[in-house]
Amino acid sequence: MRNCRTDSVLHSLVGSIERPPTTPSGSPLVIRCKNFQVYQLLLPQEKDCVDIQASLIRLSRPDRYGELFCFSFQPNVDKEEREKAWGFLDLHAEFSRMGIPSNLWHITPANHEYRVCDTYPSELFVPKSASPAVIVGSAKFRSRGRLPVLSYFHRDTSAAVCRSSQPLSGFSARSLEDEQMLQAIMKSNPASEYMYVVDTRPKLNAMANRAAGKGYENEDHYTNIKLHFIGIENIHVMRNSQQKITDVGDMRSPSMGDFLWGLENSGWLKHIKAVLDAGVFIVKAVAEEGVSVLVHCSDGWDRTAQACSVASVLLDPFYRTIRGLMVLIEKDWVSFGHKFSHRYSHLEGDPKEVSPVIDQFLECVWQLMEQFPCAFEFNERFLLQLHTHIHSCQYGNFIGNSQKERRDLRINERTHSVWPHLWENRAEYINPLYRADHSQSKGILRPVTTPYCFKMCSIWMRPRLEARNYI
Repeated sequence: MRNCRTDSVLHSLVGSIERPPTTPSGSPLVIRCKNFQVYQLLLPQEKDCVDIQASLIRLSRPDRYGELFCFSFQPNVDKEEREKAWGFLDLHAEFSRMGIPSNLWHITPANHEYRVCDTYPSELFVPKSASPAVIVGSAKFRSRGRLPVLSYFHRDTSAAVCRSSQPLSGFSARSLEDEQMLQAIMKSNPASEYMYVVDTRPKLNAMANRAAGKGYENEDHYTNIKLHFIGIENIHVMRNSQQKITDVGDMRSPSMGDFLWGLENSGWLKHIKAVLDAGVFIVKAVAEEGVSVLVHCSDGWDRTAQACSVASVLLDPFYRTIRGLMVLIEKDWVSFGHKFSHRYSHLEGDPKEVSPVIDQFLECVWQLMEQFPCAFEFNERFLLQLHTHIHSCQYGNFIGNSQKERRDLRINERTHSVWPHLWENRAEYINPLYRADHSQSKGILRPVTTPYCFKMCSIWMRPRLEARNYI
């Protein structure tokens, strides 16, 4: 063997296995991982190469959840310690930390046992003035039943960031209950006379959805709203863009012109900018105008999660700490039904469902870290660890597509939580420039999102350029 290394790769991290033509030196095998590392093996016998490729393909594309590594991973912890680990992050405590006024907002029992929406968490904060009939009626008028609910409360202005899916409006349909729900959200912010509805999709895409009986809010029906389109592209465009940026990373000694053309052609940084622009718009509405915002895309689990979480990072210094970012991902991604198993291909399934949605959120955080180097408690290694664990299936946190699905899989009983593991190793993730009393660490972040402010090489390209192993 030559240049042999002892790195281990979890099967779930394997994205693709290629077998280039046999050479006089042996049979090569190229393993491309979901965290963008690339391993090149050179095997003496072609038959061995074929067998290894077939085995890796089968092992990396399980058909059932029970085949994932998290269900057999057994660290040296007892049952009591595992149960305690699953309670490491407390979302009740997080909503209490926000200072939500109990006279304006409360937890509705409407989604107990996921009766109203099976992809939402069972406990939802809604305006206290919204009656049960309004809540149920609003859910019936929203795609997948994902009615408007609270994601973040800004204590200084009493403005709220809420999230939902698109309305089932078609060309002319309306729902009085859904209109009343938005009115209740607006009235839960006593200082404001209107609210924004931020549709994160390109307007043409939203208009096209009307033909399928969906669409967006009609400002003639929803009084006191201002509709604003952002223009974040769908999961298919993002998947293609990531493939193109991956191709840029695969270039062998490219000229600067070829590299820049490949980067521009991918559109990747344009999409990152669009997500950041969504967060910036929400921050201006909530913190400067004191106006509540309802955010949605189509089904409310991809672009909606991106926009709400980026806005939260900009608004709240807590989410710029190690523990805070974990809480944010648990709240706006895990709890609110981001489709982790579909988007990151944990099981063999439809490749058109795969898309780098949370990758883009993590890169937005990284771009902010580049602009505000003293604002974040964590370094980029922490982002890379999060990214790896989302794909690795070593822990149960990111398995399944909803809270209900994880409950049905008995994730808390059968797997372990990644959050205490990351917390125990937090010394590795500390940003040496961070100070809690620094001006960047205390207030709202207002990034510049003109194109020249974005870095050309994302953190996801670095591992693939560094990890090329030969056996």
